[in-house]
Amino acid sequence: MRRRDFIKGIAGPAVVWPLVARAQQPTVPVVGVLDPRLPGNVQDLLRVFRQGLKDTGYVEGENLALEYRWAENQMDRLPTLAADLVRRRVAVIAAISPAAAVAAKEATTTLPIVFLVNEDPVRRGLVASLAHPGGNLTGINILTARCARSKVNGWGTSVF
Repeated sequence: MRRRDFIKGIAGPAVVWPLVARAQQPTVPVVGVLDPRLPGNVQDLLRVFRQGLKDTGYVEGENLALEYRWAENQMDRLPTLAADLVRRRVAVIAAISPAAAVAAKEATTTLPIVFLVNEDPVRRGLVASLAHPGGNLTGINILTARCARSKVNGWGTSVF
């Protein structure tokens, strides 16, 4: 549960920063959520994600809309779904996998993209470097391999 709390604490604010930048818009901001899985497979993650948004003052249906796009385990659908979110002119895209982040990056160079990946985002071509991501992408990299010398229960996480 501690890992979920950490993700909630980081992911919520990471998604909200582009909304604050666009706060002068009179309409309710829309966050596009792009995920390669089936909706039923990520209910716990969505609950934590919504709680992180709520903790920063954004509540779905009140002052924020979430626009979901599910690839339903068909990775070839991700580029079309990402392009649909871009056409929808969402305020930010939350990409919940490396493949979703790549599809979102290929769909736009202007909309902010916040990603959650379990591999090196530099090697994957998502960002220029961890210190200076550049472009319109930022995110969280969760290292899922056991680290022999880690001080946090053997797991490592990078946030940039």
